[in-house]
Amino acid sequence: MNREALDRWCERGILALVLAILVLGPLSAGAVRTLPFLIIQGLTLGVMLLWGARFWLNPRPQLLWPPICWVVVAFTVYAVVRYLNADIEYVARQELTRILVYAFLFFAILNNLHRQEATQIISCTLVFLALAISGYAIFQFLTHSKRVWHFYAPQDFTVTEASLPGNYLGGFLDYAQHDFGASGTYISRNHLGGFLEMLLPLGLAYTLTSRLKAVSKVFLGYASLVILAGIAATISRGTYVSTVIALLLFFGVLLFHRTYRLPSLALLVVLLGAGAYYLPGSFPIQARVKPMLAGEGRIEADSRVLLWQAALRIWQENPWWGVGPAHYDSRFRQFRPAEIQLRAGWAHNDYLNALAEWGVVGTGLVASAWVLLGFGVFKTWPFVRGKPKGLGEERNSNRFAFVLGASLGLAAILAHSVVDFNMHIPANAILAIVLMALLSSHLRFATQGYWVTVQNWGRAFASVVVLAGVAYLGYQGWRRGAEYVWLQRAAGAPSFSSAQADFLKNAFAVEPRNAETAYAIGEAYRFQSSEGGENYQELAKQAMERFGRSIKLNPWGGYGYLGYGWCLDWLGRTAESPPYFDRAAQLDPSGYVAAVHIGMHYVELGDFAAAKPWFERSLHLEGQDNPTALTYLKIANNRMLEAATNEISAKLGLPSP
Repeated sequence: MNREALDRWCERGILALVLAILVLGPLSAGAVRTLPFLIIQGLTLGVMLLWGARFWLNPRPQLLWPPICWVVVAFTVYAVVRYLNADIEYVARQELTRILVYAFLFFAILNNLHRQEATQIISCTLVFLALAISGYAIFQFLTHSKRVWHFYAPQDFTVTEASLPGNYLGGFLDYAQHDFGASGTYISRNHLGGFLEMLLPLGLAYTLTSRLKAVSKVFLGYASLVILAGIAATISRGTYVSTVIALLLFFGVLLFHRTYRLPSLALLVVLLGAGAYYLPGSFPIQARVKPMLAGEGRIEADSRVLLWQAALRIWQENPWWGVGPAHYDSRFRQFRPAEIQLRAGWAHNDYLNALAEWGVVGTGLVASAWVLLGFGVFKTWPFVRGKPKGLGEERNSNRFAFVLGASLGLAAILAHSVVDFNMHIPANAILAIVLMALLSSHLRFATQGYWVTVQNWGRAFASVVVLAGVAYLGYQGWRRGAEYVWLQRAAGAPSFSSAQADFLKNAFAVEPRNAETAYAIGEAYRFQSSEGGENYQELAKQAMERFGRSIKLNPWGGYGYLGYGWCLDWLGRTAESPPYFDRAAQLDPSGYVAAVHIGMHYVELGDFAAAKPWFERSLHLEGQDNPTALTYLKIANNRMLEAATNEISAKLGLPSP
């Protein structure tokens, strides 16, 4: 087999791996869990190796290097620098790994899958994947099923604060029982909406403006209608608004083209008729949307606004550089509004989240990439509209179909990002990256000036970059995979048992920078020590050692301080514990978990008068699921009443009760 044939097989291999990544992500709950993303990371390594091989198989390799590439490189370098200076190394490294995966995929797709055949295969695969997922979502909506594959998944979730001290794996809380929206193969309906809204304009564009055969257009048109029904089934207001924006732009553009004017008008009438028939009769949609249209759904009542305000306060801590990659969740507790007693995770606004974590510099780089992408689309537009046939009438064009559909799909996700965090869902982020790369590749139709011939020194440099990326991502993937195995075994062991502690210690040996694992080990030892026994002091000291590591690895996490202070009280070293509880209160001044633990500290000291307001505050912050504070408040009140009764009896010379 000659080098040219091998080069073609490498190109096909890259296409196959990219398709596998695009299909796996949405089908595995958005690849938010560890194992699916590790598989995607491994597939990305395969893409990089095949691309590296093509540099040497092709006698005259070329790079397509539009201006957006410089910004992608700049942000990647910036991400590496911010990681090296991050306060919490472990979470920053996981975020850097995701960014490197996205960056390598962007460059690999831009330079290897720019042929129209590859673009068409990717587009059709995505549209029909969205068709299948939409069908599943419609089934969920009609049957009110809250299951995604084999596991239960509420429509809206976040991690509870109480789940972290009690369970290192975290937990989910369904806080939207008043309506039902389908999530398809995702956990959250909003993220399903983000996926579908990016592909609906693409399906419609290929249906109306492409040069595909009539049968293919019929299937694509049917798929687009099902995708639209899937979007309706999400009952996601953010998805609805962003989809409407994309459709208005879509039909607005086509109405200015004589060739597409009548077909687009016909389709618009069909969509409007279907909406007029369906929407008034759907109670879930009415319950979700009607108050907003009537002005009754006040934005002030939305918890997102509180998260946005916290994001701005976090950003003010370091306006230029941000607080660090993936640090919003850890820093949120310090600025937590009293109304939110949940683990935030993200700011529910990708723009503010980027500003808080990456600062003005990082957010400016990301914004520059989008501006350059828009400039590239504007420059490409006249060259992809299709050449005239006959007397000035435009021909259908697959290039135009993709540029129109992909551009409006990205516009939809940009609009949705104002109220959600789709860009932190790997499957949706990768889809956006793929569309951006393929759109950027269409600049070659406008000019040949972005092609760069790679000389021998360029091949060597590119090979070094690819191999370095493969080595780093491969090593990080191996570590993450080994840690994942031990954490899964720990999750299956009895809570706080010696077996669970051993599994966690093995996980920590693989990843000794994970503060949550260190904390979980400390919790296991603390619980065992609290049960008494001959070695309770030794267990408490081991717990303190683990809590101390957790504090060093994550200086913004208050739970390590709470655990360390508890151990000091338990060992009778009560004079040493107040600074730890004070620091925990500083790091989470409005958290009900911190308040109840500080109250327990005062109970241990026998100061029930000081303990009472902390328990009351904890119950004020979280009165529904807070049995510990309720129980200890009763104990404090009883002890204070007993002490007061004894004091009065002593003054009156009466026997104590």
